Amino acid sequence: MENTGIKNKIEELRAKIAFYAEKYHAEDESLVSDYDYDMLVRELINLEEEYPEFDSADSPSKKVGGAVLDKFEKVEHTVRMGSLSNVYSKEELAEFITKTNKLLGGENGGVFEYIAEYKIDGLSVSLEYQNGVFSRGSTRGNGKIGENITENLKTIKNLPLKLKGDYPEYLEVRGEVFMPLSVFKKLNAERQNQNLPLMANPRNAAAGSLRQLDSRETARRGLDIYIFNIQQSSGIQKTTHAENLDYLTSLGLPVSPVYNIFTGTDEILKEVDRMHEARYSLDFEIDGAVIKINELALHDLIGETSHSPKWCAAYKYPPEIKSARLLDIVIKVGRTGVLTPNAVFEPVKLAGTTVSRATLHNMDFIAEKDIKIGDIINVRKAGEIIPEIVSVEIGRRDGSEREFAAPEFCPSCGAAIYKDKDESAALRCVNPACPAQLERNIIHFASKNAMNIEGLGPSLVSQLIASGLISDAADLYDLKNKAEELAGIERMGEKSSRNLTDAIEASKERGFAAFFYALGIRHIGEKTSALIANKYMRIENLYGVPTEELTELRDIGGESAKAGFEFFADKKNLEYIEKFKRFGVKTRSDEDAPAEKSGKLDGLKFVITGTLVKYTRDGIEKLIENNGGEALGSVSKKTNYVIAGENAGSKLEKALALGVRVLSEDEFEEEFINVSG
Repeated sequence: MENTGIKNKIEELRAKIAFYAEKYHAEDESLVSDYDYDMLVRELINLEEEYPEFDSADSPSKKVGGAVLDKFEKVEHTVRMGSLSNVYSKEELAEFITKTNKLLGGENGGVFEYIAEYKIDGLSVSLEYQNGVFSRGSTRGNGKIGENITENLKTIKNLPLKLKGDYPEYLEVRGEVFMPLSVFKKLNAERQNQNLPLMANPRNAAAGSLRQLDSRETARRGLDIYIFNIQQSSGIQKTTHAENLDYLTSLGLPVSPVYNIFTGTDEILKEVDRMHEARYSLDFEIDGAVIKINELALHDLIGETSHSPKWCAAYKYPPEIKSARLLDIVIKVGRTGVLTPNAVFEPVKLAGTTVSRATLHNMDFIAEKDIKIGDIINVRKAGEIIPEIVSVEIGRRDGSEREFAAPEFCPSCGAAIYKDKDESAALRCVNPACPAQLERNIIHFASKNAMNIEGLGPSLVSQLIASGLISDAADLYDLKNKAEELAGIERMGEKSSRNLTDAIEASKERGFAAFFYALGIRHIGEKTSALIANKYMRIENLYGVPTEELTELRDIGGESAKAGFEFFADKKNLEYIEKFKRFGVKTRSDEDAPAEKSGKLDGLKFVITGTLVKYTRDGIEKLIENNGGEALGSVSKKTNYVIAGENAGSKLEKALALGVRVLSEDEFEEEFINVSG
């Protein structure tokens, strides 16, 4: 009976670990913290070692990395990309050093050199260079088979496509791709402004960015990379890992920013502490320190297990969790009217900064965690960035705690709220004149990717609303007739006032796609707005369009189609649009359409490569898309044509290898543009 219980526990752990690993590696979604996941794996390994009769070759404890996705070409690693064995305390790290020294024939403390590096929390990749030219890049995958992401890796500005100095004929290195924290914060701020779900952490954001099918999208994500190992090469003969890193630096490769050498255990432990303190001043996320034997010949002597080398170990920093008293729960009204509860708690210092607020997401989250005002809560930073409540210390309650009641009226405007049918846990204010929504709506309207009104920031928007100069975004276009009142606003003046109204006037010509996105229709982002604008050409053509017709457009789902239909079915919204039109805002793209059109591009997929003479890259892509075709970022078997300019590179080579027809600019025009009908 006891063994049956152990077997069931092992199977339960395997199923849970496999599920979390699939979400993490294949879908870039973290359902548990790294620490909690590692503890589950450690518990499984301990049970498998104690009860070998229940061991299994397909146990997740034997696996490295995750699944290899079908959407990418597979790459077989000739040198296996293993994972690291982890230790979670200084005692375990000291034990690793002592054990390794003894294995090498030394005494406690030893005289062997160890090198300490940051354990960067990103996505491990292989990079191959032929005669100094970057030829292929791939993910670790399951350690043996990875995914070819060459085109996406080429978008990383810090990664050289051509090595300098004395490079070998062939070189394969291993590196860690990551999203800088400054980029992560900026992207999440933009997503929050657009009412999109926030990215959970920089690691997931980096992994998702690297797995984009369109390399142009990857390029927009601002990824970076550090190289930390030579996998294999022709002709390189160095004696230490530090010499290898110095050599890689001489080739122009970005290597790990810190790799200090130590011999004593105490020195190594002090370095681990120093790295821990420094992590909060870095622009990339680390989750530990990696300790390696420096002498390369000793690596082969010590060897490795089936999934990790024995000559190094990763010291994982424990998650930082602080306790604080929950003082209140306040409601924040978003741009689309969603009411989000936020926790206000006693200030605590986490990951180098003081925090006192965290989102509670929705009413279901409060119920699931059994959160009450006055509770002692445990707080951490998810991905070292976003404060979150982990748990409640129910045993410390004294009876003074209060239940939080869901509001019946919007705290901003007092209008009745309702529970969203599509989002069961979401509460929503539907008053279009709600001040909280109005301010965020106008900020979104003026944002760079929408109407791009320079100088119209959140503070000025608040002042314009408070002064009564505007009651909606359309009123911005009447500010030129209120010059005296506008100049009287704090810190404006005549010159600033004139600059603002000039920027507002200029925004009238932004075009239909930008205007449509600026309206802030729920579930409709910048890309979807452009697709709809290219299809319907003018806003009047969207009045009454059924959801079924909208979902026929590429990349437009049911939620977006439904939101669009409901928006144009509301008479108030149509009156709102008419107000913009009276002020001369461009709500049609007929004028932007190419003069010559044909239907021959419908359903055809094009890739552009090299330097063009007649067109800009954006110009030819717009021409293709306006005529029904698709402009893609990489060549595949599904590509119909490649348009090649001067100095065309690997895309041209791949097109020829796959038998994809290659066109010059003249041939493209002759066959598809300069035709009748």
